[in-house]
Amino acid sequence: MAMLYDCLGINERGHLTIGGLDTVSLAREYGTPLYVMDEDYIRRNCRIYKKAVEKFFGGGSFPLYASKALSFKHIYRIMNEEDMGIDVVSSGELYTALSAGFPPHRIYFHGNNKTDADIKYGIESDVGCFAADSREELDCINSTAATLNKKQKAILRVSPGINPQTHRKIITGSVDSKFGSAIITGQALELVKYALSLKSVDFAGIHCHIGSQIFENETYFETAEIMIKFIADIKGETGFEIRELNLGGGFGVRYIEEHPQIDYAAMIGALAKRIDALCAAYNIKRPEIKLEPGRSIVAASGITLYTVGSVKEITGYKNYVSVDGGMTDNPRYALYSSPCTAVIAGRAGEKPDYRCTVAGRCCESGDLLAENIKIQPCSRGDILAVLVTGAYNYSMASNYNRIPRPPVIMVSGGKPFTAVRRETFDDIVRCDM
Repeated sequence: MAMLYDCLGINERGHLTIGGLDTVSLAREYGTPLYVMDEDYIRRNCRIYKKAVEKFFGGGSFPLYASKALSFKHIYRIMNEEDMGIDVVSSGELYTALSAGFPPHRIYFHGNNKTDADIKYGIESDVGCFAADSREELDCINSTAATLNKKQKAILRVSPGINPQTHRKIITGSVDSKFGSAIITGQALELVKYALSLKSVDFAGIHCHIGSQIFENETYFETAEIMIKFIADIKGETGFEIRELNLGGGFGVRYIEEHPQIDYAAMIGALAKRIDALCAAYNIKRPEIKLEPGRSIVAASGITLYTVGSVKEITGYKNYVSVDGGMTDNPRYALYSSPCTAVIAGRAGEKPDYRCTVAGRCCESGDLLAENIKIQPCSRGDILAVLVTGAYNYSMASNYNRIPRPPVIMVSGGKPFTAVRRETFDDIVRCDM
């Protein structure tokens, strides 16, 4: 069978490989469930974004890796070595990045409801910029910065009122979203004016993020037009020229064969051309552009390996293949029916003609990884691989049913190493009194 991405392959034994390594052997060595990630592929994706943003947008513009997609210390080492910026959405992500030695001046602190403690920690840590979501956050940033005798750079998150063609639970730029302030109601402009009045806030620009799993250019073109017009309106109302426009992330990822392949560099080039035309039309200087790819940097680099426990065939109904993981290590299907591709790793070269539902081990009827998909025939003890699990799997994993989270094994230069160790039962009770 054809693989979705070229970091995956099939060796002479007919086994699935990632980064050139046999996944059956990896499962045997490290146990299952097991996250495996191709570090070299992550680095390649970082370089695609960095080169494209520099080429099409010039100096001062750069990509920020969206930490929420996948956050652990080694990821931040990679991002630092690849000269990426990052965004974080919690003090925990910030702490992890700083613990890995990531430079604070290249960190943007996001989130729709930062606490006073979050803001104080961020300012004390010298984060490069806050993406403020409300008047209350602007007030807290201003007062905290003043107390610490600092002036803190901030941008304002606004809602452009876009509803992209994606799952409703991953739309974030509509007018009635919990994120940002709506442009169409006039509230965003009022907040911009307020931000400009604050003495301890260095107000730099505006930010938006319209959602995830977006495959077409037109949605970004429409967003760019709304945002550039808003920048022109700000200039007309206040005389202030926005220095920075952050357009967020959301570029789609191919989880199944039916999904289109995206040329991210070409997409960025087309967006830059449209932004330049809009800036000329509205007679404004093009601001520095920031993009925040997360899923599209790490998703395809990862797979999750499981051991099949049972194959249950319900005559006249459906077939269940149960594995030793589930919604605790991959909650995406339970959350929003995210489609996936699965392979029996030891028979990857064979035709996938066994239709089934892949079920997890949790005591929950909704604990499913996929429904009505085709894989190779299998039995107890076989290794099942779910592909494209590098994003929003480890980062959303839980200990539901007191199940320990899997380790993360990185592959680089044809060699594996442990980036996150497997949790133990002692880890599960560590905080219990």
